[in-house]
Amino acid sequence: MTDVAREADVSLKTVSRVVNGVSTVDPEMAARVRAAVARLGFRRNGMARDLRTRSTSATVGLLIEDLANPFYAGIAAAAAQCALENDTLLITASSEEDADRERRLLLQMCERRVDGLLVVPAGSTADHVYLRSEIEMGTPAVFLDRPPTNVRADTVLIDNAAGARSAIEYLTAQGHERIGVVSDWLSIHPMSARLSAAEAALERAGAPYRPDLIRFGLHTVPDTEAAVEEMLTGPQPPTALFALNNRLTLGVLGALNRLGREAAVVGFDDFETAGLMAHPLTVVSYDARAMGRIGAELLFQRIAGDTSRPRTVVVPTTLVEHGGAHRRAPGTPAGE
Repeated sequence: MTDVAREADVSLKTVSRVVNGVSTVDPEMAARVRAAVARLGFRRNGMARDLRTRSTSATVGLLIEDLANPFYAGIAAAAAQCALENDTLLITASSEEDADRERRLLLQMCERRVDGLLVVPAGSTADHVYLRSEIEMGTPAVFLDRPPTNVRADTVLIDNAAGARSAIEYLTAQGHERIGVVSDWLSIHPMSARLSAAEAALERAGAPYRPDLIRFGLHTVPDTEAAVEEMLTGPQPPTALFALNNRLTLGVLGALNRLGREAAVVGFDDFETAGLMAHPLTVVSYDARAMGRIGAELLFQRIAGDTSRPRTVVVPTTLVEHGGAHRRAPGTPAGE
């Protein structure tokens, strides 16, 4: 504004009145100010204006793992809509599952005076104690999909245990005993919760323990394809496979297609093209947008002054069958 005032040869106060739409400014002065604004490319600092008039920045931050993943895209879309309804801008960044990157990005958001944070933690290696002082000084945080470490805050989780349990029960009801399970890094909270529930469900069903059919630490589609191919070409290959996230499901389907094998498949996480797969596919589905919406609503309640105890909200899951007839275990009658 100082540059505009100098360019237009008017006072700083006159510039302020013109850019704020005050109608009583002398028309000739107002025209000089507008011309200077156009020449210099001046833009008002909306954040500074908001901080001055209502002590907020009208922005919130969202940190997720990977915006390209449909799961996180759904969360971001719902959070952005809720932010829009609250006249607030959503700033989104990706941690790429890196705890150091997460810390750096969240602290940068706090430096920019965001009114609150929505956070998908970057695995169990992330320690959120550094956010404690920010929360105590009035910047609330809500954690999504994974609980925080060393800090108390609102959390929105998927019912991972119930979803994994229903997947195994679905497969064992079809007569499958040799069920391969593929997991991402166990440092990721949903993975460890899903794997524990799946193993417990297999034990309850009386399925023999088969450590050769449990693979974890698979973070990419090629890694998953290689692990599944190894299982399928073993002496006692699985008749069914349970993938603990959508990326792993794609790896399972890729391995089956490449080897020309048949097996029942259940994947945790639905995705848009699941119904287009040539191989019949059942998924553990849930509303990712609901997670983003609930988290954002909790955050805006905190921003508005809610000081109640931190709470945890659990989003339910359901099984959805895609494709044609789902494969039963060999030798299992169709009526069972």
